[in-house]
Amino acid sequence: MLQEVMEYIHNYFIYRPNPGTYKIEGGVISPLPAFLEGQRIWIVGSVLNDGVYTFHADGLRDDDDNNAAGLQDETFAGTICALAVPPAVIALSEEISQWVDDNSDAISSPFASESFNGYSYSLKTGNAAGGGDSAGQIGWQNIFGKRLERWRKLCL
Repeated sequence: MLQEVMEYIHNYFIYRPNPGTYKIEGGVISPLPAFLEGQRIWIVGSVLNDGVYTFHADGLRDDDDNNAAGLQDETFAGTICALAVPPAVIALSEEISQWVDDNSDAISSPFASESFNGYSYSLKTGNAAGGGDSAGQIGWQNIFGKRLERWRKLCL
């Protein structure tokens, strides 16, 4: 979810880009720029492995589930960026992820429903894929957008 949040706010919090030619073999990147334990990194320019990962001495981990990153073997000319993501953004992305998990049925439903005193009704909202315009759409961007504004950039 952190990568989705950073894409939404157009801000990857790039601290130090490391352009070069990299080889990924058996899940190991070489040459590996220096990173701090637990630091987020962003691989850019790879055909198979673009994305945000968390650096650990024992290997990269997927940012969303903290499992070992399933890097695929390749050699690429690109950039591995050291990121300086504020702890508040990481915490907010975890809160967003929890909100998405808790509200997945409502997010994917094309209807908003309400019932009271034996009466119920449903309205089409346009939430489902291909459901029309985004007016009335429920999503984490609508709920958390204001709280993310302070980190938002106009473009990457």
